[in-house]
Amino acid sequence: RDFEALTTDYFERDDPKLVEFIATNILPRRGINARADQILLTLGAQNALWLTAQVLLTQRRTAAMENPCYPGLRDILGQTRCNLVSLDVDENGLPTEQLPADVDVVFTTPSHHCPTNATMPLQRRMELLKQARENEFILVEDDYELEMSFLNAASPALKSLDRDGRVVYIGSFSKSLFPGLRLGYLVGSEPFIREARALRATVLRHPPGHIQRTVAYFLSLGHYDALTNRMVQAFKQRRAVMDQAIRDNDLTIAGRNDFGGTSFWMKAPTHIDTMDLAEALRAKGVLIEPGHVFFAHAGGPQNYYRLAYSSIPTAKIAAGVS
Repeated sequence: RDFEALTTDYFERDDPKLVEFIATNILPRRGINARADQILLTLGAQNALWLTAQVLLTQRRTAAMENPCYPGLRDILGQTRCNLVSLDVDENGLPTEQLPADVDVVFTTPSHHCPTNATMPLQRRMELLKQARENEFILVEDDYELEMSFLNAASPALKSLDRDGRVVYIGSFSKSLFPGLRLGYLVGSEPFIREARALRATVLRHPPGHIQRTVAYFLSLGHYDALTNRMVQAFKQRRAVMDQAIRDNDLTIAGRNDFGGTSFWMKAPTHIDTMDLAEALRAKGVLIEPGHVFFAHAGGPQNYYRLAYSSIPTAKIAAGVS
């Protein structure tokens, strides 16, 4: 029945059914109101970050980002040749008082910082928005792992508190459905979305129509909510087991986690290089993620790492941590 919708060339447009569901179901859960002309579908969050950086940044503009941060974002911002400033995060995420006066665009993950898992308090969010208004810069909010809030209720999105149209919001279905899906979305002002849509059209026109329509039905029939509810329960159980195993083995959790998510941010003794540690553990069938790639400078700390539990059966966690 939907053969034409599945196979047609949308040119620069998106599937109206999927856009409508995002606008009326997904975004309101984060307190965000948006019209169709304020939403753009992307090939995942990374593509959304690339489009945003290309539209907003030039060699003459300054961008600020968190340190440590998602490594892919650093690569994307480096390609723009902008003046890039890295700000060391604290237990509450991005420190607003350290933002340079001449910053044009600030990239942040306030609800669930990658990789430390810190959640930015409401007071700091309001201060960040105040600075954006007074100093006339744009905030790019990557709502990373927004569905995986099972320790506490999710904090309000920056975009939901935005009264001046200064926040560009990025969401993704790739984490909650499956990584290979590569489907995400941008939410911003009409002029920004218009520019991002034109740029997307020159590169890839639009995400495949059959993927858009299939996901639209998957969401609208309730399968998405059922899936995320099962994931939340599984991750909550696995996290509790891993948390106890970490404490039983006297390992050190580096990042505070009030949110949930899918991993722990860990710190080894200062003399440990977690690249070497990862290689040694791999031979024993245990995988960790060395943390050096998350830091801005090559000379950054070498003793951090991530432990993830999203794909590990509960019964194997304690032995792996041990």
